Amino acid sequence: MQTVEIRKEDLTKGAFLQNAERGAIELSLSKEGAGFCLPQLLDCRERFLCFQEKVMEEHSLAMELRVYVHGEKEPAFTVRFGLLPGVETNICIDLQWMDARQLFPKALPGALKVVCHGRRVEKEEIERIVLASMPAFHDVRIRIQDPVLTDRRPQDPPLPEIKLVDRFGQNKKKEWPGKIKSEDELKKALLAQAAESGSAYPFPDWTAYGGWKQKKLTEGTGFFSKCKENGRWWLTDPLGYAFFSMGPDCVGPGSDCRIAGVEKWLDRMPERFAGSRNSFFQENLYRAFGENWYEDWRGMMAGQLKKNGMNTLGNWSDPQILGTTDIPYVTSLPEFPATKQCIFRDFPDVFSDEYRIQAKRCAAALAERKDDPLMIGYFLRNEPAWAFVDNLVLADEVLYRPERTACKEELIAFLKERYPDIEALNRAWNGNYESFDDLYRPLGNASKRSKASCRDMKEFSGRMLRAYVGIPARECRKADPNHMILGMRWAWISDPDLVAGWENFDVFSINCYAQDPTEKIQQVADLGVDLPVMIGEFHFGALDAGLPATGLEAVVSQQDRGVAYRYYCESVAAHPYGVGCHYFQCYDQFVLGRFDGENYNIGLFDICSIAYPEMMEQIRKCSGRVYEIADGRIQKTAQRAEAIPMIAY
Repeated sequence: MQTVEIRKEDLTKGAFLQNAERGAIELSLSKEGAGFCLPQLLDCRERFLCFQEKVMEEHSLAMELRVYVHGEKEPAFTVRFGLLPGVETNICIDLQWMDARQLFPKALPGALKVVCHGRRVEKEEIERIVLASMPAFHDVRIRIQDPVLTDRRPQDPPLPEIKLVDRFGQNKKKEWPGKIKSEDELKKALLAQAAESGSAYPFPDWTAYGGWKQKKLTEGTGFFSKCKENGRWWLTDPLGYAFFSMGPDCVGPGSDCRIAGVEKWLDRMPERFAGSRNSFFQENLYRAFGENWYEDWRGMMAGQLKKNGMNTLGNWSDPQILGTTDIPYVTSLPEFPATKQCIFRDFPDVFSDEYRIQAKRCAAALAERKDDPLMIGYFLRNEPAWAFVDNLVLADEVLYRPERTACKEELIAFLKERYPDIEALNRAWNGNYESFDDLYRPLGNASKRSKASCRDMKEFSGRMLRAYVGIPARECRKADPNHMILGMRWAWISDPDLVAGWENFDVFSINCYAQDPTEKIQQVADLGVDLPVMIGEFHFGALDAGLPATGLEAVVSQQDRGVAYRYYCESVAAHPYGVGCHYFQCYDQFVLGRFDGENYNIGLFDICSIAYPEMMEQIRKCSGRVYEIADGRIQKTAQRAEAIPMIAY
């Protein structure tokens, strides 16, 4: 078989796809990330690019289809997809994804997560399309075969005859310290952890809520609240003591196991929990605890978290555990208001009566927990899909879409108020419209027509954002006046306007995957947000345990995962606006992927519910220092983990 070595800047050898016959070619891709051009995609009329790919390594690999437009150095649009190691994987890329309407398209069985990043691109602006690997910690080898362009999405092809998952749900192709080999070994380990049920917080100066007895800020309201003292933001527990929120997201008996369609890759199907999305996790708990496995698990989990100084159950935790242990928790509005007609991706028609009605309906669900003192507060939603496009001008999307939405009616009324007649609008926008009715026809990139059009569209986008957060927030206040609104959990601040409407919140939340979150917290403050900042998600993964991918931040070892956690959490506490950070997530993901194909080593616990001791040791050290760091009495740790490029999709 021919082997082609491709370095970072070499985009010529990959033209083999242009004249490829049905066969295979092996590629060696440099660790900096390397790719090859696909010139046949520039003028093709077919819809789908399909091929088979195999990663010739012991870990997963992330690849990208990158679309470059004329005059821009960075890709305007990217399709990222993940691959299992050592498995012939069928890939099908729909070229219509370049309209940017989808964020998470569905992959073929056996393939991992697919994500579309970037803005909509039109065919005439494309300069080149590249298939590339993401940077890795070493050169990687892949094999590609049978590339084809077609108008029809292929039927699900047969999967290779291979066994990848053992009877405990572990990676069958890999060995590592701590891998469970027998039911007796599993039962012994879990019973030892369960014996620590009922553990108290290990620090005598903590309150029953996990607050800090050395700093009483208010008289206490019976609920969690916020307080600013000498330029420093704090949360307060129901007794009025300073509270820094630490704990894992997704505290439930396991993580999604994506089994449907890949059953032949399992040594055996989970029997008792065959229909459960957490099948292997729950079956392992049943092996150890029997019929009362859930109650034993709940006590074990609460004990493990408390004894290591974690005082919060993070977002997406099992509703059955919320309020049934003595650990405080955060939650989310069960459903964020939506409209049948969206403006872009999941951004609703916020000026419609439908949006206001839905906001009131969704807020009513908060009444069930409005009197629970253990509830810290609730997020309105998580990572809106529309906000994944950097510098998106929402008002542009209003005029781009042909539908007569309430937002379009409001936008045209806004322009009529600003410009006395169509001639004034034409002069300001460099347009040639005959009347304002012309704005009902699809119009692309209106903000790019002139400085005035940019100003107008950005201003109206701000109005849309304030309605987006303000309308549901006001309804939530009516339904639950006792608990804090914790914000939107933005994936990142992809545009400064995302902070619009922050006055509706008690806490501003972002998800921040980084080695050090200080810059991202400061960005929020610099944008004029005068609120405490909570990190809703962060994590670190390595490749020395059972999973073949690291997640969005990667380090060398399990020991480094713990070191990275401590540095991150103490960095949040050291910032005057930082009031908490929640680790994503409680459990590792499944080796074949969760519902969308993520398969990362990011848990505090593995698939057998056994804690990673290296993580727990550092978590406890961090928790014992975090309040003194937040109060400026001691400095955060200087120890940093050894980082490597991520393997994530």
